[in-house]
Amino acid sequence: MVDTGAKIWMDGKFINKQDAVISVLTQSLHYGIGTFEGIRCYKLNTGGSAIFRLKDHIQRLCDGAHILNMDQPFSIDELIDAHIETVRINRMDECYIRPIMFSGDGDMGLAKFNDIHIAIAVWKWGAYLGEGALENGIRAKVSSFNRHHVNIGMVQGKINGQYVTSVLAKREAIAGGYDEAIMLDTQGYVAECSGENIFIVKDNTIYTAPINSPILPGITRQTIIKLAHDLNYTIKEERFTRDFMYLADDVFLTGTAAEVTPVYEIDDRQIGTGKPGPITLTLQNTYFQLIRGELDNHQNWLFHI
Repeated sequence: MVDTGAKIWMDGKFINKQDAVISVLTQSLHYGIGTFEGIRCYKLNTGGSAIFRLKDHIQRLCDGAHILNMDQPFSIDELIDAHIETVRINRMDECYIRPIMFSGDGDMGLAKFNDIHIAIAVWKWGAYLGEGALENGIRAKVSSFNRHHVNIGMVQGKINGQYVTSVLAKREAIAGGYDEAIMLDTQGYVAECSGENIFIVKDNTIYTAPINSPILPGITRQTIIKLAHDLNYTIKEERFTRDFMYLADDVFLTGTAAEVTPVYEIDDRQIGTGKPGPITLTLQNTYFQLIRGELDNHQNWLFHI
């Protein structure tokens, strides 16, 4: 069971977790219209705790609402304060933070939104892809489910209902004995995983799908691209094929939950040496130094509690 905080912020006030309930006629429950985020707060090795890239996550939450043409009831600054206070009131020095914006009960048609609500919950969450995944890597499988076409799903937003495909892909992979699913786009190019962006390393060059392809604009993805530039790695944002991925020297996934997770096998094919490579390990180590407050660079990404 998830170790959730006792208090949930909902529409501007804190309520007990057991009181944070909604109607079975909530419009978003029926149609998947809404937007959400996954955010992490980390205990800093320099003392205290900080939420990583909070403003960027809130901006993406609001971007999702804009894509849906959903009017959000709070400003970005109000939501930033609400997230910080939610972590404080639940007395967690490390946690996963889940804001969700949704349309409430009322009209059950498709033509208009009902009143818009926002809730923020926190819980403790360790290694998303399992014990040892960060150190040793995972096994992945190319899914039979494709990532949405760009004119079917609004792929730039973290839209609630669009994750049905991710759920199907993830469960298919787990049922087959793998840890994660890799989804191709509708043209057959590698897009992303069920909940992570994907990077490959080939001949000391890092590749990842471009932002104008059907991928979520991951904030951890953006972070790794920036860190790679800081470390003078060559990085290319371009489409690549499934078999190009098989021939990679190294593969890793990025996401708020997954952090920086190596991949040692895809479709029963060993990737590189079968162990996390030097570029992956360097970026992973630098990322963990960053989120723990040990890097002088990018301190503005840390929102202290």
